[in-house]
Amino acid sequence: MTMYYPKYLIFMKPLYKYTILILTGLTVITACSKKEDVQPQTTNKATLSLQFDNIAGDRNLQLNTGVYKNASGEQFTVQLLQYFISNIKVKTKDDREFTVPQDESYFLVKESDGTTQFCKVKVPEGDYKTLTFTLGVDSLRNTMDIAKRTGVLDPTGGMDDGMYWGWNSGYIFFKMEGTSEQAPVDPTGVRKFRFHIGGFGGYSAPTFNNIKTITVDLSAAGIARVRGGRESNVHFLVDVMKMFNARTNISIAANPQVMFSNYSVNVANNFSSMFYHDHTEN
Repeated sequence: MTMYYPKYLIFMKPLYKYTILILTGLTVITACSKKEDVQPQTTNKATLSLQFDNIAGDRNLQLNTGVYKNASGEQFTVQLLQYFISNIKVKTKDDREFTVPQDESYFLVKESDGTTQFCKVKVPEGDYKTLTFTLGVDSLRNTMDIAKRTGVLDPTGGMDDGMYWGWNSGYIFFKMEGTSEQAPVDPTGVRKFRFHIGGFGGYSAPTFNNIKTITVDLSAAGIARVRGGRESNVHFLVDVMKMFNARTNISIAANPQVMFSNYSVNVANNFSSMFYHDHTEN
């Protein structure tokens, strides 16, 4: 038997077919759009630079020629200034924290060498509001096998910079030397002061621990916006005057030689006041 369809049904069949195709296409397009809107957390890394610019109060620090006066009224010059920066961590605005791999996180900052004052690390792209670092060398690295202490931590090379004492005493974290009329005459006939501050707690016998962890809020002077293709630079001012007069007033006349002694704890307790976030260049 031959079937006859009304004319309107004949036209509706292809229309229905095209409608299904259009709706299917819209479904695919919508699905793709939703997929593109969901952005995974970036794993791309870019360079973050930490710049440590040494000053003395409101003046730029100048080795050998600059003359400064501390809180005790003692005039002094600085002949040498260097310190370790290590164990760098950053935290984003939404409180995600990233720790720089430890092997990539040791730097020796020297006032005599401007290139060392830029400590560059790789971190995931993001906006960072907080930065944490250690002034000194952590106890674990102090006691590691020598094969794990390379680069600026090489005790052999480090001896050229005079930043290593020995097995139980470990690294010198902060070293500043200079002259002052208030310092006694040393065997070479010079009125010299020396602050060599270290002490990680000891390996074979307990000692004081002068490792200092410093956390800086970057929000006020500019967060670090780390992106590929450009370098974000966090600029710190490091005020040596604060080493003399933060939590404890340090007198050159009373303590011209502070090295591996209990009094070094007083100097180390002033360290965190030395670092000031000046601005960030993004």
